[in-house]
Amino acid sequence: MNESILITGANGGLGKEAARQLALKDGTKKIILFCRNQAKAEAAKKDLEEKTGRKIFEIIIGDVSDEHSVKKAIEKIKEPIDAILLNAGGIVGKTAGNITPSGMNEIAATNVLGHIILVEELIKRDQLKKAVLYVSSEAVRGVKQMGMKPALMKTSSVEEFAAVLDGSYFGKKFDNVQAYGYVKYAATMWTLAMARKYPALKFVAVSPGNTDGTMAPDNFSPVMKFMLKYIMMPIVLPLLGMVNKIEDGTKRLVDGISDDRFKSGIFYASKEGKMTGEVVDQGTFFVDLKNNAFQDNADEAIHRFIN
Repeated sequence: MNESILITGANGGLGKEAARQLALKDGTKKIILFCRNQAKAEAAKKDLEEKTGRKIFEIIIGDVSDEHSVKKAIEKIKEPIDAILLNAGGIVGKTAGNITPSGMNEIAATNVLGHIILVEELIKRDQLKKAVLYVSSEAVRGVKQMGMKPALMKTSSVEEFAAVLDGSYFGKKFDNVQAYGYVKYAATMWTLAMARKYPALKFVAVSPGNTDGTMAPDNFSPVMKFMLKYIMMPIVLPLLGMVNKIEDGTKRLVDGISDDRFKSGIFYASKEGKMTGEVVDQGTFFVDLKNNAFQDNADEAIHRFIN
């Protein structure tokens, strides 16, 4: 049982719902809402207290795309944390390809940079006690129904992963939707590498599946945003069995960090060709996930961008 849990991106969507579900679990004593906006964090805290009847929520402000912001936020963590749910991220939008001060493009910095710093700094301080869950995506192994190709690389070398993180891998035409799958793949491989580095801790990657109630549609063009938000997600995809309710998608994450059936060093997502339902080990059909050298290459590439 995890008594204290930190959740990044906890003011809305999956992060906020995870905070709600975890607060209702017996034994949960503290949930840290790691958010970049104070006003949104305060509103989420108030709503969560009302919905759960519990005053166990604390706020720490930090931007996971900014190394200095994350390190400053870590200084506010005074007590050990049992578990971390690395949830903040997304497709980002028009600025996804812009280079940040870290050297990573914005989509990589948002989904990868601060999470790695947060976890590794807490390990150095002996403040992380049990588990880390990285919120990955079905996009890693590809979503044919949504036109997303698998994040398959030619060599999965350090140089290739680094090129994904700075955007040069994609050439002149940067497609944030396709880049998202590759960025999530890099972070997932880091997670699996960490499971081998720190066998006393549980490191697991879990996809919530294609889930409604998130802010993902906001990162698309106005036309696509309208289609996703008001037609595809609420009407078309549910009829086809291709979308989870946010409660169900989030339960995957809560189970992943709480349930011993989810084993360290594995990426869990929907069955091949599915986006909802039962989760399975993705390494059974996306074999690159099981390659220790590829995992270590992703880890090394990520650290090229961290001071």
